[in-house]
Amino acid sequence: MKILENVIANKNLVFTDASTGATTPVGTLYRSLGLNPVEKGLIFLYNDNQVPSIEVLLNFYGTALAIAVLGQKLHPEFKERLEAEYRPKYIFDPSRDEVQGYSLKEFSETVKIFAKEDYQPEVTIHPDIKILLSTSGTTGVPKLVKLSDENLYQNAVSILQYMPILESDVVPLNVPINFVYGFSIFTTNCMRAGRIVCTDKDIMQKAFWDEMEEYGYSTLGGVPYLYENLNRIGFFRKDSSSLRYMTHTGGVINAELRKTIFNYCLEFEKQFFAQYGQTEAGGRMAYLTTDGLLEEETSIGTPVNGGSFQIDPETDELLFLHSSISGGYANKLEDLSTYEQPRLLHTGDTGRRGQNGLYYITGRIKRIMKLFGIRLNLDEVEFILKNELEGNTVVCLNGNDKKIIVLYDNLNIDPQTITETIKNKLRINPQYVRTEYIESFPLSQNGKINYPLLQNLQHENI
Repeated sequence: MKILENVIANKNLVFTDASTGATTPVGTLYRSLGLNPVEKGLIFLYNDNQVPSIEVLLNFYGTALAIAVLGQKLHPEFKERLEAEYRPKYIFDPSRDEVQGYSLKEFSETVKIFAKEDYQPEVTIHPDIKILLSTSGTTGVPKLVKLSDENLYQNAVSILQYMPILESDVVPLNVPINFVYGFSIFTTNCMRAGRIVCTDKDIMQKAFWDEMEEYGYSTLGGVPYLYENLNRIGFFRKDSSSLRYMTHTGGVINAELRKTIFNYCLEFEKQFFAQYGQTEAGGRMAYLTTDGLLEEETSIGTPVNGGSFQIDPETDELLFLHSSISGGYANKLEDLSTYEQPRLLHTGDTGRRGQNGLYYITGRIKRIMKLFGIRLNLDEVEFILKNELEGNTVVCLNGNDKKIIVLYDNLNIDPQTITETIKNKLRINPQYVRTEYIESFPLSQNGKINYPLLQNLQHENI
């Protein structure tokens, strides 16, 4: 296991509980649960970026089990749906007191894990599958990306070629590791940094800044929304002495904010790395350094070391080549028996290569949007809404990755029902949902709703 071997080799690495200050060296944490290294099967790890979650991850990484890293705040219905589909051997979820068909087993004073009663393996999980991460954001559809240790290691090595991580760095886990970006931040820093601070605070809480001052965070990572909030609270108007560099992925940062960040970095001698990546390639596929923030258009920069891009001549789709490309998707337990790594990754984004050698994203082929870094399949959101609205037609559109636009053609529908459903099922704040009545939906020649026309009309109104 190359990732774990490199993490263990970073002998000075420690993990700190932000709320208590309790610190544990990596040499103690990764082997604290007394696991059998040859044990096989599947564990669901519902992560909250706290020390017990990290402890479970590191311990099980050293076994033959595959680990599905999922969000602890995932809606209970979706947890049940995933568990019924994949029937894992173990479930780590501190938010629940019981899980039907499982017994709670105490592995240590701080770690309790649900073990399936009378477990019998139904499939042989392919030995290359180490980590499973969801691509579907908060929609909870059981589609998981099959990542090998080699995928993750090769991506981490590529990132470490440009990321200025030092052994003295103190790194907060402010990005959930059940997202591939957060997982990538975790692995690369565990391989090279000195301290990982496990925190459940976010930048809009005073407690986060108290922790930053107490521990001296060297870096911050986040999606565009994080940097928009930082700008809103005046972060870029003064120095944070411990901070050396910042990273970003998950969408476009607007031009004015890019200038603000560039000027901040110039004045206070910081670095900023804008990045582009997908779960299917283990995390980060391209990067742009601080100077690139002054580009007139938003560029994703250049591919990471060992990787390359191609542009499909027929569709303009951006294609990615790298050894970090995953072994496909799992929609059900039986899919875990195979691992088939393609030569190149179809990103679903259209792009172009500029004369300066930098790459630019020009659009999306699929109906996928990123709402503050969380990837949402709009078809899946529609499916959820239609179930709640007794089959009434609704159309979900992308409001520039800032809002979900929901169109409906039945005056009897209460728009508040739409926003409440999205809030309750997907945990998305209603302020990021816009509802709009439409007299009738335009149809294409084949009789289907004309989504491109509706999307273009909405762009004209945004």
